Amino acid sequence: MNKLYRRDFMKGAAALGVAATSSLARPALAQQWPTQDLRFICGYAPGSGADLIVRHFSERVRKLSNANVIVENRTGAGGDLATEYVARAKPDGYTILIHGAGAVAGIMSLRKNPPIDTSKTLQMAATTHRQCFMVVVDTKSPYQTLDDLTKAMLAKGDKASYGTNAIDGTVIGEIYKNVTGIKAQEVPYRVATDTLNDLSSGALDFCIHNPQLALSQHRENRLRILGIGANKRMISHPEFPTMTELGVPMNIQGWWCASVPTGSPTAAINLINKWFVEIVNTEDTKKFLTDIGGDPLSLSPADTQALFMTEIENWREKIRIAKITPQ
Repeated sequence: MNKLYRRDFMKGAAALGVAATSSLARPALAQQWPTQDLRFICGYAPGSGADLIVRHFSERVRKLSNANVIVENRTGAGGDLATEYVARAKPDGYTILIHGAGAVAGIMSLRKNPPIDTSKTLQMAATTHRQCFMVVVDTKSPYQTLDDLTKAMLAKGDKASYGTNAIDGTVIGEIYKNVTGIKAQEVPYRVATDTLNDLSSGALDFCIHNPQLALSQHRENRLRILGIGANKRMISHPEFPTMTELGVPMNIQGWWCASVPTGSPTAAINLINKWFVEIVNTEDTKKFLTDIGGDPLSLSPADTQALFMTEIENWREKIRIAKITPQ
């Protein structure tokens, strides 16, 4: 090999070596994430239905990621404080909000002066499931059907009352009242389980609750489920009729998601999505979701973000129909 050719060859080989090293470094860096604790933020109290969901996924993400996962319960304002906390967190992918998408989207409509614009401050990373709230009564009550309840509430006028503790329950209640003409007074509770004694004693006539609480109490023969807020029966529990087929048209069907602060690394978002898709499709999680009244849902980050933007518009319409004044 002549000197000139050898020198050019060595230069080319060195350049290729640098390029190869550089190309290998990029995926290696992505593979190193996460290098610190992941924080899963829950907007409701420990032991609540939301908390059970967050802890189910946190334990399984811990196993997949080989990272420590810390669950933080940041309660208040119907979960809004948790949403705001994550939206203002460092955009590094380590702080993850596990929350109902409707509650996150609803901030834009339910607040007169929203503290954050969730369409700009949060990036959707993954989905977990669809679910819907349920209209329930105590099993000792005489109301066997929604029609029974409606007739009784019309007779009681403004002396009738019902309990809620989340936005979806409030909206379903308002639509139910608008369609049927009942005058029942909403009694908001900070914790859903606090309604049970009042419902059992007759202080409340009915409640509108998340499926986690409603189904667990239904299995214990303490609550009777009269109708669900979705416009189609749930795959997981087709035995419960929809409010729509019972004469009260609505489609208040929530879905849960994992989101991170906008600006978080794409590699981190894609990895979070991969974890959640894998977890949602396990038999263990499918059974868990069925038990809490959820239908599994797996979407890409892009599709989840697009669905979330639609959810923001849907909530503006829900608030208009329910005649709720932003606070």
